[in-house]
Amino acid sequence: MPLLSIMGLTVRYGAIQAVRGIDLAVEAGEVVAVLGANGAGKSTTLKAIVGLVPAGGDIRFDGESLRGRATEQIVRKGITMVPEGRRVFPSLTVMENLTLGAAAAANAGAAARSRAEMFDLFPILAERREQRARTLSGGQQQQLAIARALMSEPRLLLLDEPSLGLAPQIVDSIFELVLRLKERGQTILLVEQNAAAALDIADRAYVLANGSVGMSGPAATLRASEEVAHAYLGIEAA
Repeated sequence: MPLLSIMGLTVRYGAIQAVRGIDLAVEAGEVVAVLGANGAGKSTTLKAIVGLVPAGGDIRFDGESLRGRATEQIVRKGITMVPEGRRVFPSLTVMENLTLGAAAAANAGAAARSRAEMFDLFPILAERREQRARTLSGGQQQQLAIARALMSEPRLLLLDEPSLGLAPQIVDSIFELVLRLKERGQTILLVEQNAAAALDIADRAYVLANGSVGMSGPAATLRASEEVAHAYLGIEAA
């Protein structure tokens, strides 16, 4: 049974049908990429999973429906999301941001262990633990946003456009980080416009077009497909 199953997902913004009957699944331990052009419904799908937008169809996590659940309840079940644009708390220090991410931790000891693990995974954050988040570079803020999400020890991590707005060399480091998380066994659903880089690290991918799944399959197969590369992704086939 998949860890996450989405069946017939629909989302409307007034008269606009943003998502049109998406079916999607994520197995435990997988990195699954969701690709497509702006307006394809990628970010809306993530928001629907965590209850930020009203949705039709069904979303099941570990076999249990999330319909009608508040976002806080969904987070406590083991799903966290790093939204587009990083959205760290700028006036708080790195330590304070991480502490807020541990709000669902069982106790102070568990939170301390999670912080130590994050500082091991993100050495630059350890160096700047007393620095206010607004003084960090864009790439460092993205690392902080991901670390804060991981503080709750999620079973499923949702990443919404983690490379957006970052310099090319920083983009490479973000994808290297996602690959390290994959190697640690973290289950990830990744929304990303950098299709080539996402397909290089994902196990499987879904390509959305106009709110529907246009194509799906193993990432390597999609990466090598000229049809997918030209029609959906705007990249050269491998």
